Amino acid sequence: MHIIGNKTKREELDKIIKSNSLLHSYLFFGVDGIGKKLIAKEFAKKILCEKHEEECNCKSCQCFETNNHPDFQIINEKGENITISQVRELIKSVYEKPILSTQKIYIINDADKMNVESQNCLLKTLEEPPEYICFILIVSNIDMILSTIKSRCTKINFNKLTTEELSQALQGNNIEVKNISEKMYILFNGSIGKALNILEKKDIYMGIDNFFNMLDSNNKIDFLTNGKKVFIKDNIYELLEYCIVIFFYNGRKQNNQKYLNCEKIVQKTINKLKRNCNYDMSIDQMLYQIWEEVNENDSWSKI
Repeated sequence: MHIIGNKTKREELDKIIKSNSLLHSYLFFGVDGIGKKLIAKEFAKKILCEKHEEECNCKSCQCFETNNHPDFQIINEKGENITISQVRELIKSVYEKPILSTQKIYIINDADKMNVESQNCLLKTLEEPPEYICFILIVSNIDMILSTIKSRCTKINFNKLTTEELSQALQGNNIEVKNISEKMYILFNGSIGKALNILEKKDIYMGIDNFFNMLDSNNKIDFLTNGKKVFIKDNIYELLEYCIVIFFYNGRKQNNQKYLNCEKIVQKTINKLKRNCNYDMSIDQMLYQIWEEVNENDSWSKI
């Protein structure tokens, strides 16, 4: 499998296999969408491989490639909430010995979506696992994992992808990258998963760009009216996040405080919406304050 990014971390995992120093539990953490699950599957395949080699066609590797390996299981592959019944079923199968390989590998994807009860159910098995077991827990928010579980896992922190790595990954997904702006790469936040999701709705984000490009030329009424068209409630947090990127980018690039003040206005709006304040009033007030900050505030200072 072709994986982009985190080369050093992957080399560290290879050394673990080659030095025969595999431990019973690992915690892979880092922002969502950077390839942690792919790397975990690559790691699992090499552990189970008869020769522990990069390119191999052994029985174990053939079974792994066809998603038919009896000693490998991935829990919650689609990233949904993990129920305690799923954890209990996992624990039952843990004590069944390997069939094809000398190890059994369990990947728990989005393990931070286990509630406290489910995590405590898993804890005893993590404390006293059979000698042939290796758990790989994948999380985006490590703070959601109990400290008792974290203390029993070897933690590996995966890095965000660089702009160059994101560009390579996007091209690998047959996406034309030449028209993707620097602001969009900032919004991607080093995550190929997030980038692909955003680019599916690229026209919506371009609408936000075009809207704010006219900020200092529109009159107030036109600005407020047009704002109603570009801010879509279903995607509001993602769009407001992009607004913050736009104002941060323009503020630094133009060395102008007014855009950084607008960034703060948007952040306050996000906070208000999360407190369940009235949606229409919050957006209207944000647009009104942004327009006034840019067009009527002559007292701003340079950074």
